[in-house]
Amino acid sequence: MKRLLLISAWLLSLNTDAQLYISTGKIEYEVRTNNHKMFGDGIWGEMMKDKLPQFSTKYYGLTFDNDQSLYKFERKDEATKIPFDDGDGEDNIWYNDYKTQTCINQKFVFDDTYNLSDSLMKIEWKLSPNETREFAGFMCRKATGVIFDSVYVFAFYTDEITVSGGPMGLHGLPGMIMAVTIPRMHTSWIATKLQVNGVNTGIIKAPTKGKKKKGNELLDKVKKATADWGSWGQQSVWDIFL
Repeated sequence: MKRLLLISAWLLSLNTDAQLYISTGKIEYEVRTNNHKMFGDGIWGEMMKDKLPQFSTKYYGLTFDNDQSLYKFERKDEATKIPFDDGDGEDNIWYNDYKTQTCINQKFVFDDTYNLSDSLMKIEWKLSPNETREFAGFMCRKATGVIFDSVYVFAFYTDEITVSGGPMGLHGLPGMIMAVTIPRMHTSWIATKLQVNGVNTGIIKAPTKGKKKKGNELLDKVKKATADWGSWGQQSVWDIFL
């Protein structure tokens, strides 16, 4: 009887470890944007408010396997879609290699598709381990980061998923990022579910479509093109290179 109890406890511990430490899977993120805020408070913004739903929602999938991930568009909420959204940005793909700290992204910019290679962005994170919230069934801890020199990112991560990644190019925390809010982009990314069985990890490959460029080369071009666009131009730069 004692031996049976020991074996049962051992099996239970194995099952607990399997649940706690996940290195392969697929996360669905609900991406919600406040369109009225995104277009600003000027004349252009006021004109657009009558033509747009206040919020629009899209869904993206992050497939991950140990040190690599692929993040891409999956579907949009038809009830809240922007009327003139032609869906070009929905072809964007983010491939991240966390071991080599590099990324290769497919981005649609100014009517062209680019294949951008670069190092993963450097993010200065400050952890707030005592602040927690639950996302997709995981209790997550808060972290605050800075990107593009001055843009604040508020994230929640779980160390139960061991991959140090997240949506788009966000990374660098002690586990997977399950929720993100970037106030200056008026957008939030929230994990809604995790799939661990039957995940097609074969799709985790660097995209090959598009004109090959280094990320910083295209960044200079975009900054020059949007220099006179005001806050909307700044938003465009962040959106392209996040």
